[in-house]
Amino acid sequence: MDKLLLVDDEADVRYSFERIFGADVDLHTAGSGEEALQIIPKLGPDLVIMDIRMGGINGIETLQRLRKFDSKTPVILMTAFGTTQNAIQAMKHGAYDYILKPFDVPKLKELIATALDAARAMKQVVAIEPQADNEDYDLGIIGQSPAMQEVFKIIGQLAASDATALITGESGTGKELVARAIYHHGDRSNQPFLAVNCAAIPENLLESELFGHEKGAFTGANTQRIGKFEQCDGGTIFLDEIGDMTGATQTKILRVLQDSAFERVGGNEQVRADVRLIAATNKSLEEAVDKGEFREDLFYRLNVVRIQLPPLRERKEDIPQLVNYFLATNAGGQPQKTVPRETLQHLQQHDWPGNVRELENAISRALVMTKGDAILPAALPPEITQTSHSPDASAPDNLEAIANKLFQWARGNSDLKIIPAVERELIINALRETRGNQVQAAKLLGITRATLRKRIEKFAIKRELSVQ
Repeated sequence: MDKLLLVDDEADVRYSFERIFGADVDLHTAGSGEEALQIIPKLGPDLVIMDIRMGGINGIETLQRLRKFDSKTPVILMTAFGTTQNAIQAMKHGAYDYILKPFDVPKLKELIATALDAARAMKQVVAIEPQADNEDYDLGIIGQSPAMQEVFKIIGQLAASDATALITGESGTGKELVARAIYHHGDRSNQPFLAVNCAAIPENLLESELFGHEKGAFTGANTQRIGKFEQCDGGTIFLDEIGDMTGATQTKILRVLQDSAFERVGGNEQVRADVRLIAATNKSLEEAVDKGEFREDLFYRLNVVRIQLPPLRERKEDIPQLVNYFLATNAGGQPQKTVPRETLQHLQQHDWPGNVRELENAISRALVMTKGDAILPAALPPEITQTSHSPDASAPDNLEAIANKLFQWARGNSDLKIIPAVERELIINALRETRGNQVQAAKLLGITRATLRKRIEKFAIKRELSVQ
């Protein structure tokens, strides 16, 4: 559960938060800025909501002190209408956003949700090829295929520089994960990271979201607002689906890349921001340039270093590792389920139009539908089992097929001793399929890693594999 710290010297406000949000978050409270600065290092909250006017040090000074030792925890400021200019100034010191008192509960809940998303993006380290049993990482980009190895190399090179990056690929291939990996392993990892989906924000609001607006710039602009670029000064901003933005917004993005400067909507004051830009799109920007839908000069500014993510159908050898990872991360403290070879064959024969995201959803569904220890084909979404073509299991014609059938039957008969030759062949095939990864091979076979090691030593399998 997300940890939220409320800082307000009014007991009524603290009580209201406990009544409204107590069941949804792990809520902690502080009655002053001094108390908050003592609590935060020990508590490690995911989000801080703080009033500006308090006895002792005010919210702005508390924020400034907090930012000296913690630049990633989002802070939402609460303010009366008459002190909004103070709140706006505080945002320049690193506040995530502000909300007016008395606050609108639905709007506050929405703001809290987006702030917590931003906190997770900044704090969850993205690993490159994490081991599924490594608890140091919450998220990972996984793949042993040649295409993914090239992606990893470019991420490493980009992380060591401050160059603009363009990530391209179909929906569901993991573009935001790549952007976050570049951020986490780069020199700006101790500064903010903000992600904006350009396709999810209406055209008339995107420019304001990115660059802010002045009071009276348009209907409903009752106060000045700071945009994402200004909020992210010194950090990294990720613009997903950048191919969907309008020409006017493209022009402003170009200027930011050229001069690190822009104006808020409806304003003339030049605002400067030192921001590293990572962009992504599932469209062909080259085609958009040819059609006059995307600025050619902006395309070249974005395309300094390009990462092309392969679709899952072009790297199916990574599916066993991905499946194992999704099973481990969704185990919820329970024993991890296994995937029989027949189920894995269905997964590897599907074309995955939704890419890795579709695979993750398929595994999540299978876990819900599975009551036993092994995920059978019937637990997979129908579109996967109906479109794949499994081998005819009724007529095995080699030792591998016989071993598979015998092992599945033997797992339900604990007293049965599998003849050594068949057991040995089964283990060899599991190791070959997982490219020697003993953790994955053991889970594929439904045995522990320690048992697998003993079998490898008993049958001298490692020596045989080393000469093949």
